[in-house]
Amino acid sequence: MLLEMREALRQALDEEMSRDPTVVIMGEEVAEYNGAYKITKGLLAKWGPQRVLDTPICESAFAGLAIGAALTGLRPVVEFMSWNFSFVAADQILSNAAKMYYMSGGRFSVPIVFRGPNGAAAQVSSQHSHCVEAFYANFPGLIVVAPSNPYDGKGLLKSAIRNNNPVLFLENELDYGMQAEVPENDYLVPIGQAKIICEGRDLTLISHGRGVNICKKAVDELAKQGISIELIDLRTIKPLDIQTLIRSVYKTHRCVLVEEGHIFAGICAEVGFQISQFCFDQLDAPLARVCQKETPMPYSKVLEAETLPHKEAIITTIMQTLR
Repeated sequence: MLLEMREALRQALDEEMSRDPTVVIMGEEVAEYNGAYKITKGLLAKWGPQRVLDTPICESAFAGLAIGAALTGLRPVVEFMSWNFSFVAADQILSNAAKMYYMSGGRFSVPIVFRGPNGAAAQVSSQHSHCVEAFYANFPGLIVVAPSNPYDGKGLLKSAIRNNNPVLFLENELDYGMQAEVPENDYLVPIGQAKIICEGRDLTLISHGRGVNICKKAVDELAKQGISIELIDLRTIKPLDIQTLIRSVYKTHRCVLVEEGHIFAGICAEVGFQISQFCFDQLDAPLARVCQKETPMPYSKVLEAETLPHKEAIITTIMQTLR
């Protein structure tokens, strides 16, 4: 059936709550208001206030509450209205959720999902446009997932809820209305497996989240010129499916990486290093990156569009790499 991203995520939550009575949802406006982006629409009416909980506007408090609940038998799904607001709860996520399994010698698992919109939306300016994946992926103990489409969104969210480790599930506000075919039956998308969106012979193009859909436009345009690009969606940032990337680069011998985050110490930097490490003798051209410019996000629509990776910048970088 054809579903929007928000509907696919809602289905995943509903199905997992039906399958497992320990799954609970908490966050700001997730209950009475049906969610800031309507991801949790109707779930309060169906499951009641003991399983769908509105919280105060205090991310550090409800993140800590959810971690405690995860340690004592529940499987909380915490919605951050924006991942920008997760910085208020960073101590709970990094010092407690990420570390408790290790610090307890494996006695305490933390089966929790933190989810919400990540990166820039439309003109939400500097304080509401952060890409957090590189920040959180730096810390052991956290799984970082970033779906690019409704099918993967549903399957990955279900896998995340069933995982016994803390999972950071990164969506994008601008993708919530995206539509795709999503099976009605129960299915999972495995965590830690990248996906080849389209096969190609001339160059490997790697991205994740919303960046994949921007890359797809560049791939389609280049195909009209007879240029064959292999596009790979990481889907899971950590753990990284480096084997799929290696096999692709061994085939194409060139690689461009795209992310919405900043270029310095970003996901492209880590993935690019690993490709260089394992594929150095196979590369016929230097690796190249297309990332957000090194500036806080402008409010201006024109400057915002120029700051973020876009189709023209990706095509230009690919053509330079193919020379």
